[in-house]
Amino acid sequence: MTAGQSQTDAEGVWRWSMVSLYAVAMAWVEAAVVFYLRNLTGRTDPHQNAPPLGPTPWEKPEMIREFATLVMLFAVGWLSGRTRRSRLGYGLIAFGVWDIFYYIFLKLITGWPQGWLDWDILFLLPLPWWGPVVAPMLIAGLLVLGGTLLSQFDTPERPLWPARASVACSAFGAVLALYVFMADALHVVSQGPAALRNLLPETFRWSPFLVACLLMAVPILDLACQLWGRRLAPAAP
Repeated sequence: MTAGQSQTDAEGVWRWSMVSLYAVAMAWVEAAVVFYLRNLTGRTDPHQNAPPLGPTPWEKPEMIREFATLVMLFAVGWLSGRTRRSRLGYGLIAFGVWDIFYYIFLKLITGWPQGWLDWDILFLLPLPWWGPVVAPMLIAGLLVLGGTLLSQFDTPERPLWPARASVACSAFGAVLALYVFMADALHVVSQGPAALRNLLPETFRWSPFLVACLLMAVPILDLACQLWGRRLAPAAP
């Protein structure tokens, strides 16, 4: 390993650490905001038998806040990378670390969730997403892993990117996961906003969700195989 390569690796670790630190801080902010909102509505546990009726004054601001959070996470990723691929990688790291630590901090602040299978309303855009806490955390783990490979090993001189087939598998898996999260909302959306607000799913579609996770893991395996091939390849004279 040359001195220049060692310096580049150290810089990559430093950037990874700073992006992760930013995401952890964002996770605390997110958990605190959710703590405030749920106390205002008396819904520390979002999956209750008596959901609120009618629109609330913070519904639209909350949806915009969610979108703004995504912009902030991927903006720090864009600023951290040297290539478009590594920028995406850092953005995935930020999102994954943020999501994992959000639940850790929410547990510390509120005592909820009580278990990994507790239901949560994960997102509001474009429809409410519902699922057990462990489901988004599994996806977050995949994002951190894939983002780490891209951010740490992609360089302008040696690009790293999964094959088109792998990207297609991941895209299909992401769409399938989104369907699983929003399936119950899709079934009642035609009944109007009140039906969405009163929605309380009871059964999570684990089989298609696990298939979705496997599909989203394909690019990670692809990247790992490429890196392993580089290690085995003879060094250029």
